[in-house]
Amino acid sequence: MQRSLYEPEHDAFRRSVRAFCDKHIAPHHAEWETAGIVPRELWLEAGRQGLLGTDVPEQYGGGGVKDFRYNCIVGEEVVKVGGSAVGFTLHNDVTAPYLLKLATEEQKQRWLPGFCSGELITAIAMTEPGTGSDLQGIKAAAKRDGEDWVLNGSKTFITNGINADLVIVVAQTDPAAGAKGFSLLVVERGMPGFERGRNLEKVGMKGQDTAELFFDNVRVPGNNLLGSEGLGFLHLMDCLPQERLSIAVVAVAAARKVLDATVEYCKERKAFGKPIGSFQHSRFVLAEMETEICIAEQWVDRAVAEHNAGRFDVKDAAMSKWWTTELQKRVVDQCVQLHGGYGYMLEYPVARAFVDSRISTIYGGTTEIMKEIVGRSLGV
Repeated sequence: MQRSLYEPEHDAFRRSVRAFCDKHIAPHHAEWETAGIVPRELWLEAGRQGLLGTDVPEQYGGGGVKDFRYNCIVGEEVVKVGGSAVGFTLHNDVTAPYLLKLATEEQKQRWLPGFCSGELITAIAMTEPGTGSDLQGIKAAAKRDGEDWVLNGSKTFITNGINADLVIVVAQTDPAAGAKGFSLLVVERGMPGFERGRNLEKVGMKGQDTAELFFDNVRVPGNNLLGSEGLGFLHLMDCLPQERLSIAVVAVAAARKVLDATVEYCKERKAFGKPIGSFQHSRFVLAEMETEICIAEQWVDRAVAEHNAGRFDVKDAAMSKWWTTELQKRVVDQCVQLHGGYGYMLEYPVARAFVDSRISTIYGGTTEIMKEIVGRSLGV
């Protein structure tokens, strides 16, 4: 079934993104995985090429086009070259909505030009060592001191955590207010008391800097409050659907990439004198994956269109996120099996996809939490 989401202008943008990925990501990715981080120069080059902040107004240095399809293209093309080390989708799809929707004019002028140029790399810090999906269990706390906030606590599993210059921190600002006692504070590189822990060693996504962050009496200026005091959870609920849609788009693109590679492998690899794809079992497995991915592609295309139209809600996002990431996990596992022993060798893309993709059903809200959101929407 032909996809019809993209227009000619998107196709032109895709060609430029693909050229960027082929030149600046693919040849260097292995060394970034060894180093555990990508160089900041990659971000600066992405900024020069217009890959960052496509939806940021031109007055702040962005592309000036509010169209999530451009975000999707960046995510899809990075996936196609196996660029799991690159944190552009976190920057463009996850943190950008907070800055665009919640920042004051003064904050936008201060942060968005660097956001678009790649000089200011962003992250968002929700998860804590003792708090995962239960955001109401967050312990990081900030207290008023004159015009400022004094922030204490720690966060973990923070994507872009080492490279980040701006970190949106979810913190408790009124312990007695329950869900209305949380706010968003922007912590900047160099603030006294803001320290980064180790670059965490992960099963996959080896080149992506994922860090522990520590806040020891960090004095955050009052004008670094993002949005309204006490409305942190409402701000999160407003911005999380785009994050989960981004994850869904990338998950389907990743599933498509590994399936296409596996089909080619099954045509070439022989057993008992015949290509392994000629065996009925292999054909059936490939047919099942092709069908499910085609259906998922139609779903995410519709979801992106709904998001652009302002109709994509929390339930839609939860359904999109859990189903596509579980599909990705299932597809990659089956593709490893079809590769046999070679599927376990990291020199084969399918093996790297296996370790890189496992996190997708966890970050951005686990499958179980996504199902809980959908279930509650049904009134049960």
